[in-house]
Amino acid sequence: MGLVNPSATMGEIVTTVLRNRSGELADNYTKNNALLNRLKKRGKVKPATGGRTLVHEIAYQENGTFGRYSGYETINIAPSDVITGAEFDWRQAVVAVTMSGYEQLISSGEDAVLDLLEERITNASGTLTNNIALDCYSDGTADGGRQIGGLQLLVAKNPTTGVVGGFDRSTTAALFWRNQKFQSTTDGGAASSAANIQKYMNKLYLKLCRGADKPDLIVADNDYYEKYLESLQAIQRITSSDEAMAGFGGLKYMSADVVADGFLGGGAPTSSMYMLNTNYIMFRPHKDRNFVPINGDRAPVNQDAMVKLIGFMGNMTMNNAQLQGILFE
Repeated sequence: MGLVNPSATMGEIVTTVLRNRSGELADNYTKNNALLNRLKKRGKVKPATGGRTLVHEIAYQENGTFGRYSGYETINIAPSDVITGAEFDWRQAVVAVTMSGYEQLISSGEDAVLDLLEERITNASGTLTNNIALDCYSDGTADGGRQIGGLQLLVAKNPTTGVVGGFDRSTTAALFWRNQKFQSTTDGGAASSAANIQKYMNKLYLKLCRGADKPDLIVADNDYYEKYLESLQAIQRITSSDEAMAGFGGLKYMSADVVADGFLGGGAPTSSMYMLNTNYIMFRPHKDRNFVPINGDRAPVNQDAMVKLIGFMGNMTMNNAQLQGILFE
């Protein structure tokens, strides 16, 4: 038996199906790559409630009034500016699920419509989540700067250039906001290989340790992951079964998980390895636009069709750049 009122019924069906799947979308996208998977587990996927921008307060320097004195000597009580804020703009993305009136009418019944609808929702949600996952490695310049700012922006190969979180890294005032880097050919003297990659990793790792603060996640493309893996062939490999079960090969370096995020469709840039302290990097979706359907029926005024949207709004942010690093060729 066909649908009595295809347009009205389909709008209701699509809304119901999307709502029922929205929790799944909001959860499963973080399993799309190793970076977001780790941020989710560390509680660093932090939905925001709104505001003009995403802001992180930062203590960027010591109090300048420190001084040694004796007896009645004058003490410096001048105000000391030690707090600033990093601002990150909202970024939006959307995918549309559409069905024409013709497609609704030729379906033999509700089940047939749902079969088609499920396929389109699966494809749409996969498209949105895959692209946002890839954007987590971006420099934020795609589509005229509408892209979220990923690791190529936050943890740059050249940390002395670019504006990140409102700070111009080319200035001396933003020295505190530059990430660490180690270039194999320049800083190491030779291209990376299984024979030297641990040495290069040691060099970068030591730059990133501050008391109890140290990298807890190392994300590599296939090339660098393979070199590190080969460097361990002669010894028993220490693996992280937790990451392996999530679909990402897991090794250990010091106490950090080393994971490959360059598998088929992976987003890690070629010949690169990020050493991250995930205490200070966050993925921040808006709480009402966290890979969920955007409410409201949409119908083109001059077409026999219906449209539903699945949307995202947010960005990647950080509140400490000096404890993040990249190893590259």
